[in-house]
Amino acid sequence: MNYTFHSVAVVGAGAIGLYYGGRLAAAGEDVRFLARADYEVLKRDGLQVESVHGDFSVPVRAFRTPEEIGPVDLVIVAWKATSNAQLARVLAPLLHAHTQVLTLQNGLGNCECIAEIAGAQRVLGGLCFVCINRIAPGRVQHTAAGKVAIGEWQPGAPGRAEEITRRFQAAGVPAVAVASLQQAQWEKLVWNIPFNGLSVAEGGVTTDVLLDSPVLEAEIRALMAEVIAAGRALGLELGDELIEFHVERTRPMGPYRTSSMIDFVAGRELEVGPIWQEPLRQGLAAGVAMPHTAELLRRIQARCAFVRGA
Repeated sequence: MNYTFHSVAVVGAGAIGLYYGGRLAAAGEDVRFLARADYEVLKRDGLQVESVHGDFSVPVRAFRTPEEIGPVDLVIVAWKATSNAQLARVLAPLLHAHTQVLTLQNGLGNCECIAEIAGAQRVLGGLCFVCINRIAPGRVQHTAAGKVAIGEWQPGAPGRAEEITRRFQAAGVPAVAVASLQQAQWEKLVWNIPFNGLSVAEGGVTTDVLLDSPVLEAEIRALMAEVIAAGRALGLELGDELIEFHVERTRPMGPYRTSSMIDFVAGRELEVGPIWQEPLRQGLAAGVAMPHTAELLRRIQARCAFVRGA
């Protein structure tokens, strides 16, 4: 079967959606952005990207509602998982009989949410390994990396992930198709759980602050070891070398603000369920003790409760 696509809807005009959707649009793809806060700026000024791979700007097609966008061949879900309660309302107008849905969201459980609405046969997942922030309406700053790993949520559509990967590559994105989406998800959790989590638990700090403290670096490594052990218990091939790899790749990022730290400082809801609760649940169910992860989750929830009560 031919899995090529001609039209794309990007749901979520935050840093991830704007950057990757912008790359596709700059490469000539028919990309339509579902935008909320950035709608007026995107319509008037287009998208501005400051990137380590070269700055670019591109006029974009922005819409306020999914009904205005209409059915497309590929939907890219790029908003935070905290918005997933809106998926049923937003996805329905974007689907035709052969529409595919790719989620670029963090953590676990997002593919399941989409499958319940659109059908499991449509769903792919993508993991973004990138340092990126939305610094103003319609403006994105890309400071490092950019790789996307794309895989099928369930087997049965050979060639589909490869075709989407090829189109991302043609747009200048270092994309790879992966045989195991679950493997890629847990590899990213090795970084996300400690760095996103401690950036919040410590009160809203950047990654350099975490690594400047020997105590916190030791905690980062302990958290990573628990995530790796949980992944292995689930049958995944996660090596201990991931700890050193992730720590050392983070040092050159400097004062990087994790997405969870940005949301925390802004008083927004965090993706607690997909990034911390669900991995912890799966690890415990597989028989792995995860005391560091459980304590981190407790601290995150305490911080969020404090902010809500402030």
